[in-house]
Amino acid sequence: MILVATLLLILSSCHSDVISRHDGIASYYADKFHDQRTASGELYDTSKYTAAHRDLPFGQQLRIIRRDDGRSVIVTVNDRGPFNKRRIVDLSKAAARDLGMLHQGILKVTVEVIE
Repeated sequence: MILVATLLLILSSCHSDVISRHDGIASYYADKFHDQRTASGELYDTSKYTAAHRDLPFGQQLRIIRRDDGRSVIVTVNDRGPFNKRRIVDLSKAAARDLGMLHQGILKVTVEVIE
């Protein structure tokens, strides 16, 4: 399993559209934030593929890769956070579900900033 995850991570790193890459911990937004205004002015929608990041511009697309098995999703930055300094990105519930992290709540990920 580790070999497969490593191979998937290597293959995903071959994308020519990657601007930068960062490893860290992802978390996701609770349902109570659904329909609340984000820092970009959009309403948070649990079914959309969005994320909060401290510094990246709104509209920036990110590829979030699960480090243990290589599953990935593409999200768009539309909010600021996470406010827990040990985490590098907060994901929408849809993105978290596709990554299989709803039960544990946090996950080791690679965040690729893409064109």
